[in-house]
Amino acid sequence: MRIVVAHNRYREAQPSGENTIVDAEIAELTAAGVEVLPFLRSSDEIPSMSKAAKALLPISPIWAPKAQHDLDRLLTEHRPDVLHLHNPYPLLSPWVVRTAHRRGVPVVQTVHNYRQVCSSGLYFRDGVICQDCRGRALGVPAVVHRCYRNSRAQSALMATTLAVHRPTWRSVDRFIALTTAVADHLRDYGIPDERIVVKPNAVPDPGTPAPAGNGFLFMGRLSPEKGLDLLLAAWRRHPVGTLGPLRIAGDGELRPMAEEAAAERPDVHYLGQLDRPGVRAALADSSVVLATSTWHDVLPTVIIEALAAGRPVLGTALGGIPYLVGADTPREPAGTGPAEVATAAPGDGRVALPVGVQRGEAGWVVAPEVEALAAALPLAASQAPLLAGAARTRYERTFHPDVITKRLVDVYAGLRSRA
Repeated sequence: MRIVVAHNRYREAQPSGENTIVDAEIAELTAAGVEVLPFLRSSDEIPSMSKAAKALLPISPIWAPKAQHDLDRLLTEHRPDVLHLHNPYPLLSPWVVRTAHRRGVPVVQTVHNYRQVCSSGLYFRDGVICQDCRGRALGVPAVVHRCYRNSRAQSALMATTLAVHRPTWRSVDRFIALTTAVADHLRDYGIPDERIVVKPNAVPDPGTPAPAGNGFLFMGRLSPEKGLDLLLAAWRRHPVGTLGPLRIAGDGELRPMAEEAAAERPDVHYLGQLDRPGVRAALADSSVVLATSTWHDVLPTVIIEALAAGRPVLGTALGGIPYLVGADTPREPAGTGPAEVATAAPGDGRVALPVGVQRGEAGWVVAPEVEALAAALPLAASQAPLLAGAARTRYERTFHPDVITKRLVDVYAGLRSRA
């Protein structure tokens, strides 16, 4: 089987989980015997481009002529079975879908964000969830609020690109939704169920989990949408030391908030930015991992890393978090507001859950509110040992590289047989 993987890499100065996932996926497919033809561009190429190439950059999200020429030559020479697209912006353009179809090559796209509708891709603006452009033929609010790169001109270009390529996206043969929330987003966009496959990302298997540690770990980008302020407000509802330690790892604009909390309370520890051994050590030291995002977080990798380490997760009921911990609930299409969270329900047959807390297979989800999170913290601390084994089992069954790679190859094989 021969697959073209197309991806516009984000700048190396801007750490990108998407770049990491694409690299890992190429390696895993190659190890599984799939012939992968990478068709990659990088935003780091832009400063060194010729003046003529830079002059065409404003239209490249709509139509990137050089990329289409290069891709057409690749498809003609190698005759691949499938083209798998990740991020097309800005140097590839969604036009690669049309180029592939013109050569009779079916297209798969992994949906890493909400950019079919939202110019920023986040459904998040000025600290709150925003869907002002949802359902519009042209995303005028994105232009008004400078949602793309804080520029009205670039936001207008992206909004126009999304409008022009609505038929392009709807012609994609198969969408890979990383979670059920992304699948809801695609249905709301008009994609039929039979063209959506839910397939999350994988993380490498770290091996047998270490014995459970103590306390909580918040790990990730320290930016407003990740909910550090929500977490600290809930944490302060409890006397010092009653929940064990809270470890905060990562860096970003809210770093001063983390440092101030650590100076204020002896049960809060700021660990800074961690390397891979540091991440493993922090997971081993903790018993519960926190994912308190206040936006529709698509697929926070920290949750999968937690499950792989046998650590249950307490998160907000937004975006892909309920799916990741096995607490999916019926919801409105992604982006319409916080998911409804079940009220009091038996936890394990012995402990009733507080109102607003829902237990899943490998953790708990709550409404993104201080009171709900504060009520869930002591529950998670006490019940973590009950879910440690289930967390690891969910990883092995749903997020292990062997499982994910097989599912991806099955998607390719289904399209190849239809073609």
